[in-house]
Amino acid sequence: MILVALGSNLVSAEFGTSQQLLEAALNSMKKHGITVERRSSWYRSAPVPASDQPWFVNGVAEVSTDLGPADLLQVLHRIEAEYGRIRRRRNESRTLDLDLLAYGDRVVAQPEGLALPHPRLPERAFVLLPLADLAPGWRHPVSGLTAAEMLAALPPGQEVERLA
Repeated sequence: MILVALGSNLVSAEFGTSQQLLEAALNSMKKHGITVERRSSWYRSAPVPASDQPWFVNGVAEVSTDLGPADLLQVLHRIEAEYGRIRRRRNESRTLDLDLLAYGDRVVAQPEGLALPHPRLPERAFVLLPLADLAPGWRHPVSGLTAAEMLAALPPGQEVERLA
């Protein structure tokens, strides 16, 4: 199972609200050789770490592709750029954030490069809630925990709510 997290907290004159932008990004993946098999509901979440940024809209998609993990990550970054993402600082506001969460059971740790599963996945309620929604039986390839089990282990304080 290949899992991609999606997030946005900036509106776009061209694409609209964060939720509209995320829908457009999902629809555009096909032209890049990525098929969206299923996706979670959308969630609204406070920025992590806490800041005065606008809240995010987040979700998780299961995708299929013939691209390998490194090439898929490059394509995800290219899609981000198509939707106005400019990478300047970590944790800044963004029009689009696409994170490769998992690529099957692969475990990869390249310095300043590809890391699978995503190293901060177990710490983020805004990823774990939609992941539990989409794939309740999925298990982290290193810890063996489900998204719900990782979510239960988080300290309180991350504000996330499901959108209608």
